[in-house]
Amino acid sequence: MDQNSTSRPGQTASNPPTREELLAELLDIPEPPEQPASPASPSQEELIAAALRYVRGKRGGDLVAVILVGSGARRALTPHSDLDLIALITGQDEGEETFRVADREVEVRYRGYKAVEQEIMHVPRLPPLLRKGRVLFEIEGAGAKLVERANQRFRQGPPAASLNEKIRLKVGCFHWLGKAEDLQHQPATAQYLLGLFVEDLVQAFFRLRGFWLTAPADVLRFIASRDSQVGELLDRFLTAPTFSERIALGRQVAAQVFKDVPSPPRVD
Repeated sequence: MDQNSTSRPGQTASNPPTREELLAELLDIPEPPEQPASPASPSQEELIAAALRYVRGKRGGDLVAVILVGSGARRALTPHSDLDLIALITGQDEGEETFRVADREVEVRYRGYKAVEQEIMHVPRLPPLLRKGRVLFEIEGAGAKLVERANQRFRQGPPAASLNEKIRLKVGCFHWLGKAEDLQHQPATAQYLLGLFVEDLVQAFFRLRGFWLTAPADVLRFIASRDSQVGELLDRFLTAPTFSERIALGRQVAAQVFKDVPSPPRVD
């Protein structure tokens, strides 16, 4: 017999081992070690508390109030929502800052308290922004007073648009739409101009109808709830598959929004 033969006892070279015999010689595969549990993501309240500690630590000396606004104040945070804070100060060192708490971005606007108190009466974006604000920190009720003042101003409604402003809004929208059509051979530029058209059109809708601006995520739903025809045309415009269709629908929705606004007078 060949001395190099690997036959096992009771086996011959012509009688290979069975599958069961081979499997019996395999070592058991060890179980993988238990992995540590993933750390739990901080809750919304923990995120807010950490952001507030940072702001107070940085501007504690002249800090009057810190107000949470936006989706955080409405308790409508999504996984990609930012935390928006307005830090009211007594000094003049205004500015903006962005930082992160865990995986959440926090945007802070530092504004003079007295300036905001005065602007709330005539700056259209402030009343809807502050009226649902959540006061996180305040001295002598300063934040609560400002939120209440924003609510009072909000209930009065936005200032009415003059005829000149209405005409200017109409001219601006049709200008961007016409420029986009003129430059349709440059697709990227044309799409950018259409974006400016939509932005101005939305602003015009709210100004002409006498509504305060809503949160960006609620704009389309709000428009459709107040004017179903404009809402439907705007939805079709935004989802149109071709550029020519978007131009045509853009003219239709603009005509509906500005149906009661005259064109500028001719002087030629």
